[in-house]
Amino acid sequence: MSIAPPKDSGTHGPPDYTEVQSSAEFARLRRAHRSFTFPLTLAFVLWYLGYVLLSSYAGGLMGLKLFGHVNVAFVLGVAQFATTFLIAWWYSRHAANKLDPKAEAIKSRLEGDA
Repeated sequence: MSIAPPKDSGTHGPPDYTEVQSSAEFARLRRAHRSFTFPLTLAFVLWYLGYVLLSSYAGGLMGLKLFGHVNVAFVLGVAQFATTFLIAWWYSRHAANKLDPKAEAIKSRLEGDA
């Protein structure tokens, strides 16, 4: 399978990235990204540190058997993995619904101006 070479519509200079970075459109994209990732990252780090601290200083609680050989530490450890995958899935949806359309609009404007 061959791919046709792109049509050269003339020579263009590189996009003015500093102009794009200072645009309101880019600021909205950054705000949408940060308003999602910063609080979620903080929450996950606190959740992880809480687990580590409980493991270190609350051995009695963490060793409490819930059923069979399954104790609190095991359940919370599995919950760490579950929340990691949940956050990755949630971020993927957020990016597809909120970030990608904004980034695509900026990219289209950049490529359209070129």
